[in-house]
Amino acid sequence: MKRIVFTALAALVVVALATLGRVYLTGNHDGSSGSVSLGGPFTLTDHAGREVTDETYRGQYMLIYFGYTFCPDVCPTSLSTMALALDELSEEELAKVQPIFISVDPERDTIEALADYVPNFHDKMIGMTGTPEQVKAVARAYKAYYAKTNEDDGDGNYLVDHSSITYLMGPDGKYAAHFGHGTPPETMGKRLGEIL
Repeated sequence: MKRIVFTALAALVVVALATLGRVYLTGNHDGSSGSVSLGGPFTLTDHAGREVTDETYRGQYMLIYFGYTFCPDVCPTSLSTMALALDELSEEELAKVQPIFISVDPERDTIEALADYVPNFHDKMIGMTGTPEQVKAVARAYKAYYAKTNEDDGDGNYLVDHSSITYLMGPDGKYAAHFGHGTPPETMGKRLGEIL
């Protein structure tokens, strides 16, 4: 009997978490269906030192990932997946997409650090950073979570916990799709091709 109750409670917890995740991602708090409320205006600096905004890439699809250059595993894996997915596209399709890496660690991810980091993944990728306030604003707009997980040890060593979602925004700046961590590059590439 205890096992049945435990299983039922576990199932309820899973359903509740899934529902909360949907509400958080879509912004639907009343349970109704509708479009996803993600994205919005932002102002950041790219890895070439230029000020960029969401309007800079209007007319192109933006493939956006939030992370940081000191990330030991999740970010390199996700950015490699993004790069491999982009390699699945035709030249015409690739021309319509701007891959973007937005740092959630503006203290360490300088323009120079991003300029050294992002070309390792794809030559079209652009790294972006900004003031802590600018980064907080863009993360909030995309509902991207991040937080330091431990204190700086004095040598600038700390980790940043963060969500691992790749967002595809349409040429109009509105949400088109998203890909969770672990999505195979072939799956992402196929879906991108369908949307493009």
